[in-house]
Amino acid sequence: MVDFVRGASHRRRGVFIFLALSLSLVLVILLSTGMGYIRIAPLTVLKVVFSKLSGNKQMLKGLDRIFPYVIWDIRLPRILTAAIVGCGLSISGVVFQGILLNPLADPYTLGISAGAAFGASIALLMEIPLLGAYSVPIFAFIGSLFTLLFVLSISSFEGRIASNNLILSGIIVATVLSAGISFIKYVADEQVSVIVFWLLGSFNSRTWIDVFLTFVIVVSGGLFCFYFSRDLNAMALGDRIAMSLGVHANRIRVALLVAASLIASVCVAVSGIIGFVGLVIPHLMRFMVGPDNRILIPTSALLGGSMLLIADTVTRAVLPHEIPIGVLTAIIGGPVFCYVFRRQRRVMIHG
Repeated sequence: MVDFVRGASHRRRGVFIFLALSLSLVLVILLSTGMGYIRIAPLTVLKVVFSKLSGNKQMLKGLDRIFPYVIWDIRLPRILTAAIVGCGLSISGVVFQGILLNPLADPYTLGISAGAAFGASIALLMEIPLLGAYSVPIFAFIGSLFTLLFVLSISSFEGRIASNNLILSGIIVATVLSAGISFIKYVADEQVSVIVFWLLGSFNSRTWIDVFLTFVIVVSGGLFCFYFSRDLNAMALGDRIAMSLGVHANRIRVALLVAASLIASVCVAVSGIIGFVGLVIPHLMRFMVGPDNRILIPTSALLGGSMLLIADTVTRAVLPHEIPIGVLTAIIGGPVFCYVFRRQRRVMIHG
């Protein structure tokens, strides 16, 4: 009876945090849209957005003509892409840590980032005119997808995949691909600076096509992972216990790995390499809401979207010169993760 009451109270707390984070993400998007070289009031931002969505041009009367262009065509695609990528990387981080039973796992554990970076480096080196501006994200996605398939193939044995084999395979493949990236940078000559800049991550020049693609993949993949969140909870107790509860551990493990990897692949293809989001955010939310993946997945997504958007806004509108978003997330994420990790260890030792 006590456990039931405690569980109900925990779920109510999770729902409250979910609603609070949802409101926070909306507010961050609203405030971020108004920040930049041209300052725009939040009410003006709302007027422009509702005017575009409803088609009512009367709402734009009295506003500067440049405001709709700045808000709708320049800032919102970048802002929404950053928020969606933050959500996606956080979801992938939760799933990877749950499947691999490793607190240091993140979306790049299986070499996804290295595969995407290798594909993007090839596209930047070859300068393919046929695909235009989308050659880099397309090649990045293809590279990460082939990396995932290769890692899954070499880590499976007799139809079963062990977590340790996945981690080792990912490390080996990532090391080989990193060497390939270094070789590409060596022969790139004048293109090396472009490759390095992409590897550091950026949301510059994002379009509504990027918003649509990332939204579709992240939302559909996130819903898929959330659907199996109860099974992910059971798998955390071990495969034998999960099997006794009717969970097909190996089948669900592969399905969740593919879903989380596809989410991470699309995010990396759009934004470049952005570290620490998928590693730190799940730990922060696990400390706040507990290990239940039914609560952890959606709340981590919302917090990840807000945090990455705040970081991108700082680089875009606060700092005197824009720096790659991957650099800022590493600078902030490293110390934060050390603090969270030390605190969790202290709680585990002292109860």
